[in-house]
Amino acid sequence: MDIAGTVIGAGWGLLSYLVPFLFVLTIVVFFHELGHFWVARRCGVAVQAFSIGFGRELVGWTDRHGTRWRISAIPLGGYVRFAGDANSASVPDREVLETMSEEERRGSFYHKSVGARAAIVAAGPIANFVLAIAIFTASVYFGGRAILLPRVDTVEAGSAAERAGILPGDLVLTINGQPMESFADMQRVISARPGEELTITVERNGREVTLTAIPDLREMTTPFGKQRIGLLGLRASRDPGDWTVKEYGLVDSLRIGLTDTWYIVERTGDYVGKLLTGRESTDQLSGPIRIAQVSGEVASMGGLAGLINLAAILSVSIGLINLVPVPMLDGGHLLFYAIEAVRGRPLSEQAQEIGFRIGLALVLMLMLFVTWNDLQHLGAVFGLGAT
Repeated sequence: MDIAGTVIGAGWGLLSYLVPFLFVLTIVVFFHELGHFWVARRCGVAVQAFSIGFGRELVGWTDRHGTRWRISAIPLGGYVRFAGDANSASVPDREVLETMSEEERRGSFYHKSVGARAAIVAAGPIANFVLAIAIFTASVYFGGRAILLPRVDTVEAGSAAERAGILPGDLVLTINGQPMESFADMQRVISARPGEELTITVERNGREVTLTAIPDLREMTTPFGKQRIGLLGLRASRDPGDWTVKEYGLVDSLRIGLTDTWYIVERTGDYVGKLLTGRESTDQLSGPIRIAQVSGEVASMGGLAGLINLAAILSVSIGLINLVPVPMLDGGHLLFYAIEAVRGRPLSEQAQEIGFRIGLALVLMLMLFVTWNDLQHLGAVFGLGAT
């Protein structure tokens, strides 16, 4: 009975991570592929299949345009297959393309102009950014935003805040001239600038005081791994009067949605830049296992709203990854099209084939690396291998 209970408990525990993960991933993948699909249809391209997942079809139907909509057995991605594709990775089928009739050519992706092909490919990542903006905008518009004023409650001894002369009771007005509406705004700016000199204006006893601070570099452990961030060493006000829920109109909500999306793009770009220059660790690179873990934790703490916001964050990440100029990814296709536009003709079939093989190898190596990262993280979480 104990063994059976353990097995059942483990099964429910696995489902508590797997179901939220698949929910989030399906939303992101669906909108990515919908971007490709929608622009392809507008460009007159025949779409043979729209699949959520890979492998054997579980459920499917065919629409009046001849597109097969599928839900497949392996729910770790998706694809749109155009007329002339050899497989779900959009590798062209040269034999089929050469034997197409004139009517079939008009609906073939590969017989469209380089501009049309680039627009179709770029539409996937763009749809991911649009999804994130829409989620962030709707969240603010319908739910408002809880705001804690950037007032200082306590200052840690020996901290960057103490060295800068920040005092308890100070209300932070601006950092480097940028207005600080909330304590969260202040955290965003400071965490992204360890070791950088910041000009901070505070309100103290009814007058403005300008200070200079350099955030300390600290390493924090998060569900996504270790992160190196800037910290001043101060705590937010605990006065209930400093909390408020602010409502926004549609225009301001959209502005916040754009700002939140750009913040993720900016932080990702900053991380990649520091990673390439050796100033960041690869600990933060995560794969499906860790994303599933985070999805389960978010579902247990934040419910449906938390999962949808996680989908927005993941959507931005998927959009950015797909824009990396590596063959097999959308960015690789766009690179080929850019070369074609400059040369006036596409690269040779051999060059493209070599590019796809290199791209596949790079993608597989990245997947193996992030999976290893995920397993190490799980080992640390559960104390495996600890001495």
